[in-house]
Amino acid sequence: MQKYFKLSVVILSVIPFLIILYKIFLNKLGPEPVKEITHFTGEWTLIFLCLTLSMTPLKRLTNLSAWVSFRRTLGLFVFFYATLHLLTYVGLDYRFDWQPILDDVVKKKYIFIGFTAWLLLIPLVITSSKKMVKLLKNNWKKLHRLVYIIAIFGSLHYIWLSKTIFFKPLIYFIIIIVLLAFRIKIKKRNVNYG
Repeated sequence: MQKYFKLSVVILSVIPFLIILYKIFLNKLGPEPVKEITHFTGEWTLIFLCLTLSMTPLKRLTNLSAWVSFRRTLGLFVFFYATLHLLTYVGLDYRFDWQPILDDVVKKKYIFIGFTAWLLLIPLVITSSKKMVKLLKNNWKKLHRLVYIIAIFGSLHYIWLSKTIFFKPLIYFIIIIVLLAFRIKIKKRNVNYG
């Protein structure tokens, strides 16, 4: 049964990608197609980050360990959409012209923090398999706590990109802070009882 749920999660996670492909091929991206793809993939990266972070709180609230089994799949889709977001910026926006890209990374804080968040995702993807969990043991959990930093960096990337704090970027930031605060509460409760 869990296998079918996992398959459903994968199918649902692919839908945003199919939507953007549909928009590309039918020329439905509006007057600024590159901007639309960049925004779309960036926002879905944040959505998947929020979903990934919500699995442990959902496990605690519902007392169902099944939620945690979806975390790896959702985490891989964070990387998938983050990579599409980065490739849109590097390939479509700058056409692989590395000098202005490097200048942006150094000079623009929202580019720097976004690129750093993407880099931090790489070790998490490499060590996401069950084999790596066994191999790294306790260090695996420590390494995968990087997702907390990645989530904060991702939300700051969106806020700083917006120049001023607009409603939507702030909502993502608040959701991420609430999800992280929930984890701190869980840990404190475990310390008190354990």
